[in-house]
Amino acid sequence: MKLGRLNHIGVATPSIADSVGYYREVMGATQITEPFDMPEQGVKVCFVDTPTDSGINGTQIELIEPLGEGSTIRGFLEKNPLGGQHHLCYEVPDIDEARSWFEGLGKRILGPTRIGAHGTPIFFLHPKDMMGQLTEIMETPRGGAAN
Repeated sequence: MKLGRLNHIGVATPSIADSVGYYREVMGATQITEPFDMPEQGVKVCFVDTPTDSGINGTQIELIEPLGEGSTIRGFLEKNPLGGQHHLCYEVPDIDEARSWFEGLGKRILGPTRIGAHGTPIFFLHPKDMMGQLTEIMETPRGGAAN
């Protein structure tokens, strides 16, 4: 297996609206998706696109806000009330092959493979097995769309 493109950096936030304001006003972002709910994962999500000169899609910032009391990121925000970097997400061409690769290396996979915010299969790897970084592995979207 080869390391794929860094698709996005997940940033937990207590307020997507406030974070969108920050990315627009402070960082000059112009391409930001409308927030949408992912009730099965207990989060609201939106993406901030970063520009590139090459015409290839840049890495995105995924803003993640808790959705309800059972949110998967509520604990993270209790420890980090202002929010912060939550995870890194890398693309792979075949999610099943990647899962087998990481299992073969003895890496702990957190939960089953499921559909992520980009509509493609994902899974997460335990931070203690990934140099302290929660890592999302995502199958590259089909049809040439990298985001």
